[in-house]
Amino acid sequence: MTESIPDFIPDEDTDFAAEAAAETLHLTVPLDLAGLRLDAALAKMLPDYSRSRIASWIKDGEVLCNGQPALPKAKLIGGEQLAVNIQPSQETQAYTPEAMPLDIVYEDDSVLVLNKPAGLVVHPAAGNWTGTLLNGLLAHAPELSQVPRAGIVHRLDKDTSGLMVVAKTLPAQNHLVQQLQSRSVKRIYRAIADGIVPFDGKIETQIGRDPHNRLKMAVVKFGGKEAITHVKVLERYQAHSYIECSLETGRTHQIRVHMREARHPLAGDAVYGNPRHPCSPEVKAEVKALARQALHAYRLTFIHPQTGETLSFQAPMPDDMYHLLSVLRLESGMDSALSREQEWAEKFAGEDDDDWNEDDYDVDVVYVKD
Repeated sequence: MTESIPDFIPDEDTDFAAEAAAETLHLTVPLDLAGLRLDAALAKMLPDYSRSRIASWIKDGEVLCNGQPALPKAKLIGGEQLAVNIQPSQETQAYTPEAMPLDIVYEDDSVLVLNKPAGLVVHPAAGNWTGTLLNGLLAHAPELSQVPRAGIVHRLDKDTSGLMVVAKTLPAQNHLVQQLQSRSVKRIYRAIADGIVPFDGKIETQIGRDPHNRLKMAVVKFGGKEAITHVKVLERYQAHSYIECSLETGRTHQIRVHMREARHPLAGDAVYGNPRHPCSPEVKAEVKALARQALHAYRLTFIHPQTGETLSFQAPMPDDMYHLLSVLRLESGMDSALSREQEWAEKFAGEDDDDWNEDDYDVDVVYVKD
């Protein structure tokens, strides 16, 4: 399952530079803390650390009282000598450079644009404290340790491939965050959806936590956030459709949730998809081999924070999705992308981004559950 981190990450004042290695603090218990339990006393003596974190240190034997391993419920009388081994938190430890290959599309002193592969988690979180894009960015550009979240201002799900922009300075990060808030960043995705998508149009709903499964997102009537996705059908096959989605907002799993709500979930989506979608055995096998949702961040356009120039980037379809499209085209009697690769790759290259700014879709679709 993909991690549930908001697509838009607001600016924060947190210093994400890695903490130093574990250190030992030597403390004397003040007399005015006499009668308190050790964990309660340490919480008062070390206000910068959470009660749960202190309790874990005591449990792990990282706190000595008068030279002996301390007990969390031990009552203090004052004057005890404490030695506390300060252990870095998992999140702090996660901000560690890890060399990894990165597909850098563009880089200067202010921003970096990369093509993220499927399978790479963007940001450390429970279950993925190492091996994330953030770790790779810190190794690639050590100065990112001075920028909140290593300059990451938006994200892609683990199993979504494609373009991301990263800020290399705090002013650049603030500028990009403002662009995301004002919806001036253009993000266009290519995807393969189950079924014959009948419309070009707009899906406009509220998205929030699924009330039946807090690990998922869903379209909700109340309490969600506005979510708008524009959908354009590029090709239709026997039991699938090749679509292009433009994000007006950036909610967690937005395209995946919206296409499920439209009853055309993305092929291969293990969370929101339909594993029983009727299709030929050959296609079913290819979707299974894909082992991820068929979703790729294809085009990214933003204003350069320093020069004011509009920059636009395009990432070619990854091999796994490209192969699935080829199989779908062959089954539908179309020219295979495998045999006419260059011609087919260029077929949609001339799409005009400005088309997405016009309210001239065939259908304006607003999905709200009863």
